[in-house]
Amino acid sequence: MDTVVATPAAPGATRPRVGVVKFASCDGCQLSILDLESELLEVVAHFDIVEFPEASSNRSDGPYDVLLVEGSVSTPEQAEQIVELRRQAKLLVTIGACATAGGIQALRNWADHDAFRAAVYAHPEAVESLATATPIADHVTVDAELRGCPIGIGQLREVLTALILGRRPEIRDEAVCAECKRRGAVCVMVATGTPCLGPVTQGGCGALCPRWGRGCYGCFGPREAANAASLSGTFLAAGRDEPEVGRLFAGFTAWAEPFRSLVTELGGTRGARPGAPPTATGGRDDQH
Repeated sequence: MDTVVATPAAPGATRPRVGVVKFASCDGCQLSILDLESELLEVVAHFDIVEFPEASSNRSDGPYDVLLVEGSVSTPEQAEQIVELRRQAKLLVTIGACATAGGIQALRNWADHDAFRAAVYAHPEAVESLATATPIADHVTVDAELRGCPIGIGQLREVLTALILGRRPEIRDEAVCAECKRRGAVCVMVATGTPCLGPVTQGGCGALCPRWGRGCYGCFGPREAANAASLSGTFLAAGRDEPEVGRLFAGFTAWAEPFRSLVTELGGTRGARPGAPPTATGGRDDQH
């Protein structure tokens, strides 16, 4: 996150041009931007939002000072689009689990793509899609990431504020467990034996699930240097079998390492083969 620094506009100066675009996703992260509600007026006072499909029918091909990208790359057309958008953007920020980790649709990366397509569509030959759903960073250089499914309002507010002031965003690098402690939430793993990915998941959600007595699903993705293998060993030692433990990591951010390797190793999806190496991702075009 600390690579994002923008120079604030002087009084009367041209406002930074901001675009919000989406690829394969549910639009939830775009809606999170709109959830700023009363603060939106302050946002548009500092930014010229020229592209935002969820909020406006106005279209702009760029260039952009800041481009917020939601969704994973799941079609050949999207793979080409993101390269062109990267060329048009000074700063590219991915928003949400789909854009940063492939999203829930990346579970298809372990499956038979053609079989799925034939089961859903009467004429699968008419549907162009890639065999994998991959994060934006697999295709172009990303300047910053806002994680979550959907993104956290607090983190979004901090990034926008930092862009306005021309400073680095202050995003905590901590596990969900730290948020649990600050909010006085009872540890579900200790109290009830509920499996929880909080120890290896990046914070930012306010420990929403544990505060309601449910284990963390890992929707903000693995935090830096997360020891997911150790946590999976704890689950296994508690008597759970390997596919069950693998499925715990096979959620919104399953394609992000080290979750991906565990899903593959433990057979966490129907297409994963226990003991098999994780599927390789494609190359990346860094021209922009």
